[in-house]
Amino acid sequence: MWEYTDEVKEHFLNPKNVGEIENADAVGEVGSLACGDALKLTLKIDDTETIVDAKFKTFGCASAIASSSALTEMIKGMPLAEAEKVTNEDIANALGGLPKEKMHCSVMGREALEAAIADYRGVILPMAEGEVVCECFGVTDLEVKRAVKESNLTTVEEVTNFTKAGGGCGKCHDRLEELIQEVREESPTPAIPDQRPKRMTNIQKIKLIEDVLEKEVRPNLRKDGGDIELIDVDGDFVTVSLRGACGSCLKSQTTIKEYVEKKLREQVLDSLVVEEAKA
Repeated sequence: MWEYTDEVKEHFLNPKNVGEIENADAVGEVGSLACGDALKLTLKIDDTETIVDAKFKTFGCASAIASSSALTEMIKGMPLAEAEKVTNEDIANALGGLPKEKMHCSVMGREALEAAIADYRGVILPMAEGEVVCECFGVTDLEVKRAVKESNLTTVEEVTNFTKAGGGCGKCHDRLEELIQEVREESPTPAIPDQRPKRMTNIQKIKLIEDVLEKEVRPNLRKDGGDIELIDVDGDFVTVSLRGACGSCLKSQTTIKEYVEKKLREQVLDSLVVEEAKA
């Protein structure tokens, strides 16, 4: 399982500055619900170009919520000129570090801040003008190059961890390899086809789990007045919450282990362990 710091747990369980500022001076929106993570950041900026208030709304995992909460705490009271220099590493450090698979959450926070500042200044972000290389998550070549350069990334898996690019269908993997080589000032060389089975990315795993729950598990539970919600996926550990009649059923553990876990092991990964969220 991934190890979360006390700071991450605190910002997730007790997030700061949740909400939306009315008549905000700056708004930054990144991600999308379809991609699994979305963040809306609103800022109040005074006449001295100092951020006097910041609020967020986030759809995503614990790390996404924690990153957004930490970001708003960091930038309140900060001049815009200083806020423009905030990096995703700054956000991750404020949380005492993030698992490498969750670094894209801190990147999303930095991108939302950049989008908000661009909105305030009335300019277009350079990153948005790049060539879209990952259609699944709308990531451009400029975003990939910046992540590779700033965080010294050397593999497609690392790029996926930081940007989500390559975490969906995988069609962009060759292009990502080229971009990594370009940044590292290496001439692209013909790749030798890898005949080994491809390891499922965490994003692909989550998508498959969501599909099985939506198409097979949920319809059957609803027949008996119940429902199920996916809470988190941490490595091979899947946390769910039973709703409705299933939530109060004395056989809820049997349902989770003998039905939900069995389905997910059959159709996603045979090493998955399904647990019920603690009340």
